[in-house]
Amino acid sequence: MKKKPTTVAFKGTHEQELELDRLIAAHKDDPGALMPVLQGAQEIYGYLPEEVQRHIGLAMGIPFEQVYGVSTFYSQFSLNPKGEVAIAVCLGTACYVKGSGGILDKISSILDLAVGETSRDGKYSIEATRCIGACGLAPVLTINNEVYGRLTVAQVEGILKKYM
Repeated sequence: MKKKPTTVAFKGTHEQELELDRLIAAHKDDPGALMPVLQGAQEIYGYLPEEVQRHIGLAMGIPFEQVYGVSTFYSQFSLNPKGEVAIAVCLGTACYVKGSGGILDKISSILDLAVGETSRDGKYSIEATRCIGACGLAPVLTINNEVYGRLTVAQVEGILKKYM
């Protein structure tokens, strides 16, 4: 059985770490500082890798488990980098009722990636989202913010070929 690809290795820069340290210093003593620090860290890195979460915890005197708990609780945070081809399938009610689950399964099968994963080469990522506000076009997916609507499972392969 083929092993599923996992996320790409973390490649933070020294400049990013310095920017993160400045952010932490600016908020460290504020009540409820963890949320704005995590939000800022995600802006700096594009996602919240474990290494960044550990750095935040150590610098702020917060256990890693608490930082990780907040990072995984809120849907605004991503633990994986987005791929060059960032695919998001809406699983909101209208899209789901019209078959977006099957579309997501087809994409996952074609790319051999699970939802939330990024290919090792950083080329593709797949995520399931909630309503994106295009219910009249259900079911909907986006690829690098380009919207594809009124989809069927049969159309998925043709759409993905444009990005391969």
